Amino acid sequence: MQTINYNGQGLVPAVVQEYHTGEVLMLAWMNQEALQACLETRRGTYWSRSRGELWVKGATSGNTQLVREVRVDCDGDTVLLKVEQSGPACHTGTRTCFDSGLLLEA
Repeated sequence: MQTINYNGQGLVPAVVQEYHTGEVLMLAWMNQEALQACLETRRGTYWSRSRGELWVKGATSGNTQLVREVRVDCDGDTVLLKVEQSGPACHTGTRTCFDSGLLLEA
């Protein structure tokens, strides 16, 4: 397995993409424990910086993620998860966390 280069807080950013469409759903953070749990269970598992604990996407909301692929970028400092998302991905109740902040359009 490729080496993961965690930052000074022991975290790596995780870009989460819908497996079938390629739509970017969210950005989260993972520590080594979250990544290992994700690989073992195929459930979107992340590190909550605000709560200081692991969280499994959908554990309380029911909006789960079935992880189909996990990739590491060329520098080993970003992880890409391709998931089958059930329900909204964003905590605001929208499909993606990237649907309201348009800065530039083609």
